Amino acid sequence: MRVSARTDERQPLYLQIQEHFKQLIQLGAMEENDKFPTEKQLMEQFGVSRMTVSNALTQLAKDGWIYRIPGRGSFVSPESRSEVAESLENIQLDATDVKEHDERASSRKMIGFVLPLLEDFFAIRLLKGINSVLENTDYYVSIVLTHNNKEREKEAIQELIKNGAVGLIIFPIDAETYNEEILVLKLRKFPFVLIDRYLPGFDTHCVCSDNWMSAQLAVNHLWELGHRDIAICSDIPISTVTVDERIRGYMEALKQKGSMINPALIVTDFQVTDTIPTEKHPLYHYLKYRTATAFITLNLKLGLNIASMVKKLGMNVPSDLSIIMYDNPSSELDGNPTFTHIDQHEQEIGAKSAELLLKLLNSQESVTESTKVIVKSTLVLGESTRELWVKK
Repeated sequence: MRVSARTDERQPLYLQIQEHFKQLIQLGAMEENDKFPTEKQLMEQFGVSRMTVSNALTQLAKDGWIYRIPGRGSFVSPESRSEVAESLENIQLDATDVKEHDERASSRKMIGFVLPLLEDFFAIRLLKGINSVLENTDYYVSIVLTHNNKEREKEAIQELIKNGAVGLIIFPIDAETYNEEILVLKLRKFPFVLIDRYLPGFDTHCVCSDNWMSAQLAVNHLWELGHRDIAICSDIPISTVTVDERIRGYMEALKQKGSMINPALIVTDFQVTDTIPTEKHPLYHYLKYRTATAFITLNLKLGLNIASMVKKLGMNVPSDLSIIMYDNPSSELDGNPTFTHIDQHEQEIGAKSAELLLKLLNSQESVTESTKVIVKSTLVLGESTRELWVKK
């Protein structure tokens, strides 16, 4: 979710927050009686004031999407589920239609979607892609969050299979090694597809973006704008295939331009929390002393975090610092993007993962050869990058 100074031209922030959570409820990612984040957490997540969050929650409650319990927080209203279903279908069923619908629903088979987190539009777009493929089939998707925890990921896989899942789409957690439960699935020849990444040395069906090339797109754009001190950073303090590929792409782009690679501008061995003070942030000195003129962040949350720190330091994006982040923090309802970003086309990734899994499920013979589908990313220009003005 982005913060725009031009609120008169775009949807107000409190409406954007409302729409964000309506989409989560519509997709089934938040179920009845699920607890909402606290007001403080929402303020930090969306970078807005308490008043904006309060207005959003008040209207959601008024419209029947949530209910609020003093001292305990806000929760998804059970009544919202029927309203959501009605709005999504946008049709009226007669008695015969209802009967046929119920018979079909009872015969549909479950596909499990194992997902680390559901905190931004990246995950929502993946779900939209999966649902777009499954909506007219005999399958439906059931989501389980792992909260980026290895043990919970294992439990989620076991839980879904126990509850009748006939296939799985797995977005693995951030880890240097894959979960042994995924190896068990492969040994059992259970149909599954990995999404957004693959596991080195372990052949599986997977759908992911072209991380190596996308990092080069970011470097090339900044280079054309005159930037030479370009930092690349990730707040995942472990080595993953995704991060490694993007860094290799970053280094390859600089190498092709004959530029020396400065190891100090590759900043990945850190982890931050939402409550860390600005002056203690690992990137604070990089920003304060302008070690780099541009930053490429390997996830959107870190990009928004850097933009917020730049503002606190009395600087401006993009006048004082350019930022390119991975993934679009805006919803489809927003206007032109505030941030220049790498669009991984996550809706297409979700759709292709569902298509591949259906192929595995509908195949008469066991598919032994692993399929790796690469979805090409694109660079989307926004308002967070500009030509570097060098003082003479």
